[in-house]
Amino acid sequence: MGCGGHKTYSCSPPISAHTKAILTYNNFEKGGDGGDPSECDGKFHSDHDLVVALSTGWYNGGSRCKKKIRIMHKGKSVEATVVDECDSMQGCKNNIVDGSPAVWKALGLNKDIGEVPVTWTMAD
Repeated sequence: MGCGGHKTYSCSPPISAHTKAILTYNNFEKGGDGGDPSECDGKFHSDHDLVVALSTGWYNGGSRCKKKIRIMHKGKSVEATVVDECDSMQGCKNNIVDGSPAVWKALGLNKDIGEVPVTWTMAD
């Protein structure tokens, strides 16, 4: 199925204690990459906030809004709050954790890498 030339997804892989995902970089500030305010709270978020957007299936119609997830990469981990959806019907892959600059920094990652394989699980 496609939409605007992008492959689309209506579901994501099941969540486990070590769900495989791709971490992408997103600026949740006004004028940032995300564009609109976050779906969960209608607000923009500072680059210093530990926040993420999840692919449509994982976002699950907003049921994970304001819940914390733990993201792990090469022995480091960080807890971040779900504030938005990475819309898998608009070009976002079905296995994306879209992290703020603070998430990337906490994991010791360079944002210029663009995409990094990680694992994640619900933290609360």
